[in-house]
Amino acid sequence: MLERKIIATARVPDGEELQLVSHGRDFMIVFQRNELMSTRMQYSEEQLAEQTMDRLGGNEPRMLIGGYGMGFTLRAALARMGPKGEAVVAELVPEIVEWARGPMAELTGDCLEDPRLDLKLCDVAALIDDAVDGTCEPFDAILLDVDNGPDGIVREENNRLYSRTGLARARDAMKPDGVLAIWSAAPDPAFRKRLKDVRFDVEERFFRARPNNKGPRHTIWFARKPRQAR
Repeated sequence: MLERKIIATARVPDGEELQLVSHGRDFMIVFQRNELMSTRMQYSEEQLAEQTMDRLGGNEPRMLIGGYGMGFTLRAALARMGPKGEAVVAELVPEIVEWARGPMAELTGDCLEDPRLDLKLCDVAALIDDAVDGTCEPFDAILLDVDNGPDGIVREENNRLYSRTGLARARDAMKPDGVLAIWSAAPDPAFRKRLKDVRFDVEERFFRARPNNKGPRHTIWFARKPRQAR
């Protein structure tokens, strides 16, 4: 039996320790006993980008992705994005990018060198605030996969993103008809209602973690900003 090995650790700002774990040729990022992501289960994270692109139409959006993780969502977005598209990625933990360039370099490929990528080591909430305040251009889409869902288990401050106030800020950071896509390890009826409360048109979809329709079932909410909204 293959042994799991902790090959690197990092501390989440104002939070606890993340571990990069190897298991044969696979990697996992683990928080406490929660496997946040794994190279064995990537399909739903890819669908976060694929399904958002389907809903946007066109192939040159300005897209905000929080956070990088193992890059599955970013690479899926870049694969569909035209030369004038832009993927702004907010990653709070610098070591995650170091792991992408180091132990997981084969998985990462050249996506971190892509000219359409604007990688920022910061809280995604700060970039949402910038778009609301007019410091930067608004987004066509915002994709959030910064926790295990709309409960800040990795970092308490993530709860701000999923509050009514945080969701309203995300709405105001997007262009009319923009799409806010949020990944979760499990359904959450109360969160779906919260999205509707801040005037999103909400679609809830379920995807398996693996493309062969196996593995855990994950939830993605696609919340569209109505054209008449600010």
